[in-house]
Amino acid sequence: MLLKISRSSLYRKTVEPRDTNNQNMHRICEIYEQNPFYGYRRIHVVLQREGVKINRKKVQRLMRTNGLKALYPKKKTSVRNHAHAIFPYLLRDTNITRANQAWCTDITYIKIRGGFVYCVALIDVFSRRVIGWSVSPFLDVKSCLVALEMALLQAVPEIINSDQGCQFTSKEWVAALATSNIKISMDGKGRWADNIAIERFWRSLKYEDIYLNSYETVDQVSKGIAAYIVFYNAQRPHQALGYNTPDAVYFGSAKGLLQQQVYDNNHLIDVFKKPILSSGTFFA
Repeated sequence: MLLKISRSSLYRKTVEPRDTNNQNMHRICEIYEQNPFYGYRRIHVVLQREGVKINRKKVQRLMRTNGLKALYPKKKTSVRNHAHAIFPYLLRDTNITRANQAWCTDITYIKIRGGFVYCVALIDVFSRRVIGWSVSPFLDVKSCLVALEMALLQAVPEIINSDQGCQFTSKEWVAALATSNIKISMDGKGRWADNIAIERFWRSLKYEDIYLNSYETVDQVSKGIAAYIVFYNAQRPHQALGYNTPDAVYFGSAKGLLQQQVYDNNHLIDVFKKPILSSGTFFA
């Protein structure tokens, strides 16, 4: 106290202006909206690259205060039944050169108010076209068979690839494919990249539709997905297809594309009119 200055005032840190906090929070929100799968560590890296002076703990605190949390899967959709037979992966050395040579299928979960619903889809590997799909609040083989039935009304593939989940190793699923003389292929354990075509579709569906809408019921999700699949197949340019649409590649002609757009739009109207069945499965 020789100079009548307290020690606490000498070591006191300058409080950051409120405007700076607001600016940082605004930028964090922008980054999160563009990449909702980013946690505080990745957002901190982005801010550092932009020259923002902020530490990682503060980013974490600001995100927590505003209820921002990275989106990531929380429900397992692929649970193996060890009593079921497993089939080999047939696509590793196969050159996919035409439509309906190979399809892939998978299940993903979608969060709604009060729980989850599950979406099953089948995609043509060559064209990335969604052939069949179904939405259900139940994670069972029935919804998979509904999606398969819808797809087989349009074509019969040579191979269908899936993961080793119990729905796709069940007797019902195996019998349905055997009846149509379809070869069964399955990913290696933990090999999500073996089914990359449908994994990319799930990413597109969720970030371009699901996360942008507040679906609260199975009916809302079903109608939203129906509309998105029409858009995805017939209108959305696909980078892996040279910015053509899946429909254009699948049908290979403008005439075929026009016919399919009419079919999809009429089918979408029918889907909107169909009720949820007592089993909970929405028949698409």
